[in-house]
Amino acid sequence: MATEELLSCFRCAIPDDDERDRRKRSREIDKQLAKDREVNRQTIKILLLGSGESGKSTFLKQMRIINGRSFENQELKAFRQAVYENVVRGMKVLVDAHRKLRIPLERDEESRPLADFVFGFDNNIRLDEPVFLQYVPAIAQLWTDAGIQRTFDRRNEYQLIDSVKYFFDNLDRIGQANYVPTNQDILHSRKATKCIVEHEFVIHGRLFLFVDVGGQRSQRQKWYQCFDGVRSILFLVSSSEFDQLLYEDRKTNRLVESCEIFNAIVNNKAFMKVSIILFLNKTDLLAEKIKHVSIKDTFPQFAGDPRSLSDVQKFLLEMFNQRRASRSKPLFHHFTTAVDTENINVVFNAVRDTILHENLNTVFLQ
Repeated sequence: MATEELLSCFRCAIPDDDERDRRKRSREIDKQLAKDREVNRQTIKILLLGSGESGKSTFLKQMRIINGRSFENQELKAFRQAVYENVVRGMKVLVDAHRKLRIPLERDEESRPLADFVFGFDNNIRLDEPVFLQYVPAIAQLWTDAGIQRTFDRRNEYQLIDSVKYFFDNLDRIGQANYVPTNQDILHSRKATKCIVEHEFVIHGRLFLFVDVGGQRSQRQKWYQCFDGVRSILFLVSSSEFDQLLYEDRKTNRLVESCEIFNAIVNNKAFMKVSIILFLNKTDLLAEKIKHVSIKDTFPQFAGDPRSLSDVQKFLLEMFNQRRASRSKPLFHHFTTAVDTENINVVFNAVRDTILHENLNTVFLQ
């Protein structure tokens, strides 16, 4: 009897095949979890924040170009579609604005039928190449009309994307059959981000995870889903929009809106150990705008030379700096042009060094 009990206990002590498999799987899971934790610990997660049209998606495109990650055929087709939409809808907006602002067309008899044709475009129709090519001659002709040009000069009074001039000026090339977008076309193309977009890049042996979230008011509730594990926040501002109103409500100044968002981010206790870097973006458009528009008309407190780029940039920087509750350390900032690959390459090299030095306690430096 004692022998049978001993054998029974011995059998119990030896796990069956199922039990061995379960233990093996458990060890494999634990090993993978440990590996994932180590990867996450060494991954530098960078969150791109800012209001709509500040240049976040453009910056992410630049990261792809700079790091040699080419765009696939399906992506090129999507960018071509975006360019087509930017062109046709952009001219439709200009036609609508010229009518509402009562700006006469220079060649009324010639241009009015063309304007009617473009304005009649149904935004719900898919703009494939054959459809787009039907609109190219009309758009090219309208863009040369002095009335449309005067309407374009008053674009701060309505909602028009920044890139339309670039596309209209390149319409001869874009309007060809079998058109394939160039990198510059891709960088200028505009399509609102309505989801969370992530891209990983290995840069000088470091794994960087860039997270781009939509900047429109309707998309900002998604930001909180991305805060976990953030090492740095790049906060982008469209510096050229100092005289423009928000797309969402048509009454809030875009720069003021950006300041309010920055205030909420930079003073959030959750980001006390996160390096926050300000990008005052679209320097090229700002430099062009101040030749014709005085920032003092929108911000009477401006005391510098409204035609001086450095004076205007200094004023804009101080608007954001003043929002920081603690100013014991300097505000890391850069003046950028997101469509300029060389500029972004230089800036990001500096940003990378800043991020790594600010995260000495959590990132292993070589």
